Amino acid sequence: MPEASYLSLFRSGELKRRAEAARTHESACDLCARSCGINRAERTGACHTGLRARVASYGPHHGEEDPLRGWNGSGTIFFSWCNLRCVYCQNHDISQAPAGHEMTSAELAAIMIELQARGCHNINLVSPSHVVAEILDALVLAVKAGLTLPLVYNTGGYDSLATLELLDGVIDLYMPDMKYSQASVARGYSKIKDYPRINQEAVREMHRQVGDLQLDPDGIAIRGLLVRHLVLPARLAGTRQIMRFLATEISTDTYVNIMQQYRPAFQAGAHPLLNRRPTQQEFDEAYRWARQAGLHRFDRS
Repeated sequence: MPEASYLSLFRSGELKRRAEAARTHESACDLCARSCGINRAERTGACHTGLRARVASYGPHHGEEDPLRGWNGSGTIFFSWCNLRCVYCQNHDISQAPAGHEMTSAELAAIMIELQARGCHNINLVSPSHVVAEILDALVLAVKAGLTLPLVYNTGGYDSLATLELLDGVIDLYMPDMKYSQASVARGYSKIKDYPRINQEAVREMHRQVGDLQLDPDGIAIRGLLVRHLVLPARLAGTRQIMRFLATEISTDTYVNIMQQYRPAFQAGAHPLLNRRPTQQEFDEAYRWARQAGLHRFDRS
């Protein structure tokens, strides 16, 4: 397996510089696309997070996409809080609550080393956008302790270009959501502004950095872009437009997980269009639109 990208940055001292640069962003925080502008040493913004990451849970995850989970699982670290406010979030007890415990950089580094020792194929950072500085701090320590696994940046897709630039050469595997093609729908159901534009810019940058998904001879992901798209009822996600964007502006070789797992959860019952599961017809048309756009690399979950 090729070595993780961040190892060369570590040897040159660039990884430490990136970690220090990320920390400076927290004095007027713009690490995610919300750009709250607050000093996280003094108070918290939309992410409710100060200068330490809060970890809800971690361990080998066998429910991720096939190229990530392999046979030993993806070494998943679930961070508490999120920069989105999805009214239907199935993990709202983590994403919209202070689950778990705050971790020092040394403690977070120790988790990465433990997951590697347990045979995981990668370190899968779930909802990392608001804790990039803490992740980079921990990564410097983890590499000193022997970490070599590729990093997966598993995000809701509302990511700052400036922060993604700090991650260039650090992240081997980007796995963003593409949730919506219409800004009004994103604002209504995830309490976020201008999601499609910011999301598309982020996915372009991710693909520029790592390219299409590459697999090793055993089918394990080693580098590249994986996109997740959750099919919502009543065509609310804008699936057709998102598949067209991926095929025409990213690559027809984009690996896409068209997800069938939506169910009304959290506050979805208060929103009539969200208060049901998608129909089989809605799933079928999602795959048809993807194929019509020219995409051909699918996962289904």
